[in-house]
Amino acid sequence: MTYENIRLEKSLYTTGKSFTQALESLDPSENYIGTELEGLDAFQRQLKRFDIKVSGKNSDCIEKFFRTSDSAALFPEYVSRAVMQGIEETDIVKSLVATTTLIDGLDYRSLLAVTPEGEVTVINEGTVIPETNIRTQQNLIPLFKRGRVITASYEAIRFQRLDVFTVALKQIGAAIARAQANDAINTLLNGDGNNNAIEIKTSDAPLSYENLVELWMSIHPYTMTTLVASPDTFSQIIRMPEFIESGASGSFVSTGKIYTPFGAELIRYDALPAGRLIAVDKNFALEKVQAGTVSTEFDKLIDRQLERAAVTSTVGFAKLFKEASVALQVNC
Repeated sequence: MTYENIRLEKSLYTTGKSFTQALESLDPSENYIGTELEGLDAFQRQLKRFDIKVSGKNSDCIEKFFRTSDSAALFPEYVSRAVMQGIEETDIVKSLVATTTLIDGLDYRSLLAVTPEGEVTVINEGTVIPETNIRTQQNLIPLFKRGRVITASYEAIRFQRLDVFTVALKQIGAAIARAQANDAINTLLNGDGNNNAIEIKTSDAPLSYENLVELWMSIHPYTMTTLVASPDTFSQIIRMPEFIESGASGSFVSTGKIYTPFGAELIRYDALPAGRLIAVDKNFALEKVQAGTVSTEFDKLIDRQLERAAVTSTVGFAKLFKEASVALQVNC
């Protein structure tokens, strides 16, 4: 069977796999190694089959998806991918999480590792080897569904170019990413329901470079890889002479990211209280728990051609190591 002969039906969205995974099982990408189609996944090959261009100045109109029942079945996956692209392009969560766990249901308990205090030392003959006790957390991790309902008249937008429509879908993804970032930071501060809220250090004085040094030292033995700042503290940090003279902001021009003199990525987050900073070791702080991928109401998009359909993502966050994040509150 080749990709031209595959019958595309709504049932491909109900296999328990993603749409692309279901397609891949029918049309494995490994069969195209060494051909001009190498590098395309099963969904992208179907776009090529129906000559649907979703990007570029020569992108097609939305109506091209609905010229046949087979090509119409591709439309929900296109929507999901465009929304996912918007999430990935604006996501700050990747700078906070150690790992992402995909689950099939909504019930999930993360792991808790209880380890002895202090560094690993030489174990002499006859002495007891310190143990790390790994078990599941007592309480379930809360998951939150975030998304938007797309409402549009097919007749009104059928001639709209797909590259422009992709931009609108990416904006939905960006909104979901911001909501998930808020969930992640809320978990850092308040815990995940397993008695693991963050330690907040306070200072009565205005923010200074000495505060940053103390914050960097207080997270030891973890490493401050990410520093999340409220808008006012972010503004103060990038104006510090130590920050300017170190050249730490030099990467902004080439990468769009700002780093502190300690090597930590500096992120502005508007929802933080004024005067608040959070130091995070992204290698140990959080686990992202995701129920499936971006979900799109495929029935409505295929049968009703965009009349009204929800696009959602269900995600939660678990605190892995409580000490891998520390907060500072300074006088504003």
